[in-house]
Amino acid sequence: MSAVEDRLAELGLTVPTVVPPVAAYTPAVLDGSRVYVSGQVPMREGVMLATGRVGIGEGLVDPETAKACAQQCALNAIAAVKSVIGDLDRVERIVKVVGFVASDPSFTGQPQVVNGASELLGAAFGDKGIHARSAVGVVALPLDAPVEVELIAHISD
Repeated sequence: MSAVEDRLAELGLTVPTVVPPVAAYTPAVLDGSRVYVSGQVPMREGVMLATGRVGIGEGLVDPETAKACAQQCALNAIAAVKSVIGDLDRVERIVKVVGFVASDPSFTGQPQVVNGASELLGAAFGDKGIHARSAVGVVALPLDAPVEVELIAHISD
């Protein structure tokens, strides 16, 4: 087990099996010293953790639930990285994270939601998990997911 997986285990988390693609793409691509991870939705053991738009009010996914979904997205992204490099200790840096939040028109807390992913990556990779990031509100996401996260990782040879 890698040091990254040991840190995740301390949080009570394990690297899951890679979420199978739902369309014509691959979960991750290794290109030289970079791993490009496709957008990951908050699936755990084949089940979406929540569905719908994020916001405050009846019928909406609350921001704390959405933040937990972003954490699951990041865990799924870690699994995708592992699937193409094997040893997560090869990750030199998480370079960029993009988080998409299916948002009610009045919701502006996308950065706090995507913190779920950023905080998990920091806990898993330490200083190597500090990254550039975008948090974007969108009308809808695939499979009615409330959050989707993609990332780029730099790896050692």
